[in-house]
Amino acid sequence: MTKPLTYRDAGVDIDAGDDLVERIKPLVEATRREEVLAGLGGFGGLFALTPGKYRQPVLVSGTDGVGTKLKLAQALAAHDTIGIDLVAMCVNDVLVQGAEPLFFLDYFACGKLDVEVASQVIGGIADGCKQAGAALIGGETAEMPDMYAAGEYDLAGFCVGVVERDALIDGSGIEIGDAIIGIASSGPHSNGYSLIRRVLERDPQGLIASRPAAPQLLIPTRIYVKSVLGLLQQVPVQGLAHITGGGLTENVPRILHGNLHARISLSSWQRGPVFDWLAETGNIEEQEMLRTFNCGAGMVVVVRPAQLARALQILAALGESAWELGRIAGGAGGVEYV
Repeated sequence: MTKPLTYRDAGVDIDAGDDLVERIKPLVEATRREEVLAGLGGFGGLFALTPGKYRQPVLVSGTDGVGTKLKLAQALAAHDTIGIDLVAMCVNDVLVQGAEPLFFLDYFACGKLDVEVASQVIGGIADGCKQAGAALIGGETAEMPDMYAAGEYDLAGFCVGVVERDALIDGSGIEIGDAIIGIASSGPHSNGYSLIRRVLERDPQGLIASRPAAPQLLIPTRIYVKSVLGLLQQVPVQGLAHITGGGLTENVPRILHGNLHARISLSSWQRGPVFDWLAETGNIEEQEMLRTFNCGAGMVVVVRPAQLARALQILAALGESAWELGRIAGGAGGVEYV
C-alpha cells in the first residue's frame, strides 16, 4: 500500500513551529505593555487604549520590510539584529506623524523552518520593540516549501501608533526660513542594499569582517522613537521625515507643501566612512548617492529658527548626534544642495 502522507512529508513541520512559539514567548513577554490583553496563541492580538488617556486619538499604521539587506544577513549567518531593522523601518515611519508606536506584528516566511535561526530573528524583533517601547503582540511564521531556497527567509512588519489629532505632524506648518535638523544614522540602515551588493561584487572583502564579528554593513537601523518623542514634548516641531529609500532627495519633499523647497548644506556634516567606501568602490556619483542612501542623516526635523539651538541641545542630551542641515526656502519644491 502507498505510505500515508503527512504534512511533514510535504515539507511543513508543525512541531518545529510549536517549538518556535515556546522559545519566543519570553522574548514577546519582555515587550509587554499594560494595554496588551492577551499573549501569544490567539487569532488576533488584543490591545486596549486606556480610557480617558486620549482626547481625540488618531491611530497611525505602517508596514515595511528589510529588503535585500536580508541577503547579506543570510550570507553571513548574522540573524540576531536584522529584526531590529524590521521594527525600525516601521516605527520610524509612524513616528514622523508624531505618533507613539503602540504595538507591532511580524511576518516570517521561509521554505523550511530552522527554529534556531527564527529564534534569533524574532529575538532581534523583540529587541527593536523594546527600543521603540512597542509591544510585540503577535505575528505569523509561514513555512512554505519550494517558495524559498535553502537558508532563505523573508520578513515583513506591521506597526500601529497613536497621536492626538491636534498633535499630528504633517508638514503643513512649515514656513520659509525654518531650520532643518539632521539626526545621524547608524549607516545605510535598510535601504540601497541592491546597489550595495553590486558594490560588494567589486570588493568582496571591502567592509566584511570575518565571522563571528558583525560587518559594518549590518549595523541595524537606528530607532529614533524615544529621542524624537522626547523632543516633541519640549519643542514645537513643524515637520519630520524618515530618510529611507530615495535619500534626502526624495524624502524631504514629502513633508513640504506649496512653494517650498529645502536648501541643504552638503558641508554641514560628514557622511561617514561606509558611504565614502560605497561611493569610491562603486564609482557612484554624488547625486546618485544622495537619492539612494541616507548618507549619514537618518531623520530630519524641521523647527522654527528660534527653536533650533534648544532642539539641538535636547537631542544631544537624548543621545543623538544632530546638526543644522539647512533651511526651508521658497521655490518650486524639491531639494537644493549647496
